[in-house]
Amino acid sequence: MPLSKPARRSAQHTRTVTCTGYLRDDQLWDIEARMTDIKTHDVDNAERGGYVAGGEAFHDISIRVTLDKGLYIHQVEAVIDGSPFRMCSQITSAFKKLEGSRIGPGWQKQARALLGGVAGCTHLNDLLPVVATTAIQAIWPSSGKEGDGGVLKEGAKFMLNSCHVWGQSSDMVKTYLPEHYIDK
Repeated sequence: MPLSKPARRSAQHTRTVTCTGYLRDDQLWDIEARMTDIKTHDVDNAERGGYVAGGEAFHDISIRVTLDKGLYIHQVEAVIDGSPFRMCSQITSAFKKLEGSRIGPGWQKQARALLGGVAGCTHLNDLLPVVATTAIQAIWPSSGKEGDGGVLKEGAKFMLNSCHVWGQSSDMVKTYLPEHYIDK
């Protein structure tokens, strides 16, 4: 069901986030996320020649996280190709602090502790939950054999109680993962 018809309006700003999971030849996974902010009008900006033209990326920020099928992070590369301030790109190497960590329950909290506030970049931090869910969506289906229920069973450790469908008292869990079901 699409959104309802909106009131008359004019676009002013578009934020686009893309994230893709790639299986590498060495059996590691690259998860690449990119965020762009594009305004429809010029914006004053002393550090970029006086202004950022409408249609040009105000922010263009990317991160690549390389991990194994156990969701352990081997390498992180972050880049800021477009930003309102020259110094923004000075923080990208801080994201290497995520190397050695494991995406799973509590990982986003751990990432915020390492890279929150002045220790990181708001926009790169905004991409981390997208990286995490994309990693799970890309890697998780490869962890079980088709038809054996392994995919759901493998996902249970990440997904139980993460939303109403995955609630331990839900019909979905009762039907497909009865060993995790808790009666209301």
